[in-house]
Amino acid sequence: QVQLVESGGGLVQAGGSLRLSCSASGRTFNDHTMAWFRQVAGKERELVAAIYWSSGNTYYGDSVEGRFTINRDYMKNIMYLQMNNLLHEDTAVYYCAGRSGIGIVRDSERFAYWGQGTQVTVSS
Repeated sequence: QVQLVESGGGLVQAGGSLRLSCSASGRTFNDHTMAWFRQVAGKERELVAAIYWSSGNTYYGDSVEGRFTINRDYMKNIMYLQMNNLLHEDTAVYYCAGRSGIGIVRDSERFAYWGQGTQVTVSS
């Protein structure tokens, strides 16, 4: 079965950096879109960044573009989110997710595969 496992979250000061990792297993992910979402309690999950697994083409939400970088190790089925210049407003639970199909979809309901989430807390 498909399994996504995040790691790398933690506590960091504003202006600092973290790198999140998501190990994906259970199938090949060609023709899949993989993504990072984040969520604050009581709010809808927000698409942070997405990547087409095969081509490596990327998408970024407006709030993180220029600060975050999504990438993947195609051979190892690992997806990364490099987060630089972190802001207090980046504090959230970050989830990796995947769906079959190529194309940017903001709606989290379209993503079939989810990790357990990892907490990122940015102190002021």
